[in-house]
Amino acid sequence: MKKIILSTLLAVAMAVTPALACTNFIITKGASTDGSVMVSYSADSHQLYGCLYKHNATKYKAGAMLPVTEWDTGKYLGDIPQVAQTYSTVSNMNEWGLIITETTYGGRHELYNPEGIIDYGSLIYITLQRAKTAREAIDTIVTLANTYGYASEGESFSIADENEAWIMELIGKGPGKKGIVWVARRVPDGYICGHANQARITTFPLNDPENTLYAEDVISLAREKGYFNGKDEEFSFADAYAPLDFSGMRGCEARVWSFFRMFTEGMDKYLDYAMGHNPENRMPLWVKPTHKLSPKQVFDAMRDHYEGTPLDMTTDIGAGGHALPYRWRPMNFEVDGKTYVNERATATQQTGFWMVGQARKGKTGILWFGVDDAATSCLTPIYCNTTEVPVYYKEGNGSMLDYGTESAFWLFNRVTNFAYLRYDMISADIRKVVDEWENAKIAEVAEIDAKVAAMSAKKQQKELTKYSSATAIKMYQNWARLDKYLLLKYVDGNVKSEHKDVVEYVLRGNTTPDHFVDNGNGKQIPGKIQFPGYNEKWKRAVAADHGKILEVK
Repeated sequence: MKKIILSTLLAVAMAVTPALACTNFIITKGASTDGSVMVSYSADSHQLYGCLYKHNATKYKAGAMLPVTEWDTGKYLGDIPQVAQTYSTVSNMNEWGLIITETTYGGRHELYNPEGIIDYGSLIYITLQRAKTAREAIDTIVTLANTYGYASEGESFSIADENEAWIMELIGKGPGKKGIVWVARRVPDGYICGHANQARITTFPLNDPENTLYAEDVISLAREKGYFNGKDEEFSFADAYAPLDFSGMRGCEARVWSFFRMFTEGMDKYLDYAMGHNPENRMPLWVKPTHKLSPKQVFDAMRDHYEGTPLDMTTDIGAGGHALPYRWRPMNFEVDGKTYVNERATATQQTGFWMVGQARKGKTGILWFGVDDAATSCLTPIYCNTTEVPVYYKEGNGSMLDYGTESAFWLFNRVTNFAYLRYDMISADIRKVVDEWENAKIAEVAEIDAKVAAMSAKKQQKELTKYSSATAIKMYQNWARLDKYLLLKYVDGNVKSEHKDVVEYVLRGNTTPDHFVDNGNGKQIPGKIQFPGYNEKWKRAVAADHGKILEVK
């Protein structure tokens, strides 16, 4: 078995760590418990403000133009002709249940075209306004990029509708060349797939248009550039356009491996690959789960920190005295001339927004939407035909430089950043609220579906909009109570005893003064304070580091 020397590849990893952002998981209808097609997405960036994007269906006059601005920066890139009719969209889903999400893999930097005017974000949100199905979306993406020029680096897209799900990978052709080279593969029904900032499509069928689509010049361009010189049937998109390195395995593929491992037996045989040690032991593009996945299981998969694996971020001394599964950037550090790397898990502190889209046969699609770190935030159901966005989630309500007092993004960040102080205890309280809320909403959605089934389309849309907005507002109000509860309970490192748990306080609204144990004398002074201290590993580390000074003699 070929081994890669860790210290050598760590140097390579450092050059690409800024791109280690978003995560996508794909669940086909045959792999889900309710027959829906699901796509999960965390939009991760230290600069991204999380909000709920909305575009209403609109008719345009002939000659109308659409200004294109770069999603990451807001930079104006140019104008393209508008279509006569656009579809309604909410976040990364449209009224037809089409879902498009992404992760950036970068790839060959020399293939970036500085003259392009369609960046990867614009490809997503313009396509959602113009396509009804996954196959239409692939055609639209290719047409837009080839016509107006692609303005980003290598991207992987999840593209799904109520019938099928695809993974599509693309990259530009370099300066002076407008278009893209690309491959799209349909995920077999009954299987799950994922991608996380590393190109994953390797070899592919050259004559199976039902399941595999690709650019005519995807192989010839690689030959022209010197990336490939074998037989056509041996061509690997990922190896040609995004060669695998330590960072691609440890910082990216490991997230997909951990997802597969949750639901498929035998994935531990790819542990050396996930750890960045053995690129020859490449894991498959998709796997068949042992059991079908429920929506709640997909939600929770996005909260992963490699728990229960050798990469578990809660167990080493870097987790501090309270099992914090985060390491602040940069992702590497040096000690005595040796370079070490911090893990990059699916759940991460720099998430702007995250979602799970459900495309459902015969029913309106649902966008389960949340902001900030998935591990300590909550999803709320938004029907994809909704006509409005609650004020707490709207664009323009706050920004990364402007604290919004009625902003869901800032409220969730307040709660999450407080949780980072005593993660083992505070996150457990948050998770109780999350599980109670999400399980209740999943059951409630089934009731709403039945309620609107016989309604006209117009009345149904009105009812689903009303439900989506009211539920999202309730979610915000719950989190405001949670914010107060956590400060009351954990202020100054103390832990107050309570008569009832966090669910009663937050979701039941029982925010009475007697929730916490008082001293029995009518002044509400805490009657029982706990001082749980730090975990054993932390105490031993402190003793080893500074024990001579701290020891009591």
